[in-house]
Amino acid sequence: MNNYYQQIALLELKLNNDSNQCLPAQLATQALIKEICLSPKPGLVDMNNSGAHRDMNFQTFVHSISAISNWFERFYQYGKASALHDNKLFLAGIRPIGIECEQAMFQATNQVNTHKGGIFAFGLLLGAIGRLEQLGLPTHAQSICDLVSAICQGIVQRELQQNNQTNSIGEKLFKRHHLSGARGEAESGYATVRNISLPIYQEMQNSGYDEETCLLQAMLYLLAFNQDTNLVSRGGLDGLAFVQEQAKKLIKQGGVTHPDGRHNLYQLDTELIKRNLSPGGSADLIAITWFLSQYNKSTF
Repeated sequence: MNNYYQQIALLELKLNNDSNQCLPAQLATQALIKEICLSPKPGLVDMNNSGAHRDMNFQTFVHSISAISNWFERFYQYGKASALHDNKLFLAGIRPIGIECEQAMFQATNQVNTHKGGIFAFGLLLGAIGRLEQLGLPTHAQSICDLVSAICQGIVQRELQQNNQTNSIGEKLFKRHHLSGARGEAESGYATVRNISLPIYQEMQNSGYDEETCLLQAMLYLLAFNQDTNLVSRGGLDGLAFVQEQAKKLIKQGGVTHPDGRHNLYQLDTELIKRNLSPGGSADLIAITWFLSQYNKSTF
């Protein structure tokens, strides 16, 4: 057992992934644990270093997961209780739970944003699963993503395109570069995961590779093809282009399956740290990739 699997086992024990919670909530917690343990993740916090971040480290993420995972059951139960609501009402009702979950995160991390994107994504995914189960509908990756897309229809136009007063980073990036970030991913039903990282992850699994190798390869494809707004906010479009170009070069060589695959990832990590680039959006999508892969295996 290598460090990745040992650390996951230790964290699951430490965080006491509550067996009394519904299975979807347990899987969401596991997804976040696997994402933070996955190493090396270029520019991102992992077991090796803090990536391009100076305000957070591995333990910050552990504290954050411990705090926010307590809310996952509430997202799921909200989905069940609100199964008959129309999509706009459903979205409006789940937001306050998400805000409370964010507040718990900030309290646990001393005001550092570790999982804001993850809370948004898993709140929607767990709410959708609860709704599907309550209605007696199938819960597989496609049906879950289709429902999230339906719930979020119009969210990019309403929250990014209109001239809102908040003028958030997401709004600025949308107006300057037409990048829709986490909202766009949700409205698309996580198309980047469904079309890029999940197929690669499953292809690697079918070829007999272990989970860690499969996730690293999926991550490399996300670095190559995801329009990561975190990279743009730190390094502009040039920063995004640099990461995509470097990742595509590694993929052409075989990615993680190349004899020097891990070493190449370490080198890319060093380069992204030097350039202060962190693909935080892709980190969220890696967790979602693993989570949805569990729903492609079985129907709960």
